[in-house]
Amino acid sequence: MQDWNLESKQGFKQSNPGNQCTYRYKIYIEGWPWSVSEKYILACDSATLLVRSHYYAYTLQHYWPIRDDDKCRSLKFAVDWANNHTQKAQAIGKAASDFIQQDLNMDYVYDYMFHLLNECSKLLTFKPEIPKGAVELCSETMACNAQGLEKKFMMESLVKGPSITSPCTLPPPYEPHVLDAFVKKKLTSMKQVETWEKMYWDSLNNEP
Repeated sequence: MQDWNLESKQGFKQSNPGNQCTYRYKIYIEGWPWSVSEKYILACDSATLLVRSHYYAYTLQHYWPIRDDDKCRSLKFAVDWANNHTQKAQAIGKAASDFIQQDLNMDYVYDYMFHLLNECSKLLTFKPEIPKGAVELCSETMACNAQGLEKKFMMESLVKGPSITSPCTLPPPYEPHVLDAFVKKKLTSMKQVETWEKMYWDSLNNEP
């Protein structure tokens, strides 16, 4: 059990995600709520063994699916398969790492926030007004009281001037047939893995 209050005081020395990227495989399993650890695990270059989730932050790709109703046997099969297909397992980990570093960089995150806030503003039924006595704060003021890693990350993402490029173009919604094909492809892939698992355990159970 992680003592997060103690960790925050010690600078998260015992829970640095980068220090945990030394394993061949990384397991992601959510708790009761949505977990923020998925992106750190996918970024590790390790093959991600992802237990079937109920909350989604990204398009689910570049991982090995683990059954949520038979975790132990599913994990055992995944590790055995990956140990016998090391190049394919490495390719899964590399693809996940590339996805996180290239498709989820901060420029794209800010573009997403821009589009999200613009779309939300269209739903407003009132006209926002600056309240009396409000004081305008500049970006630097927000970072002044921050310390340690918080300040470091704030300064790294600080906008130092106007962008020379426009935000990325928001893609149109999926056509129903395209979305349906995407969902079917994912379900087919997961069923294929479950079939391999069943064949694996059946063969072991039938051994003399």
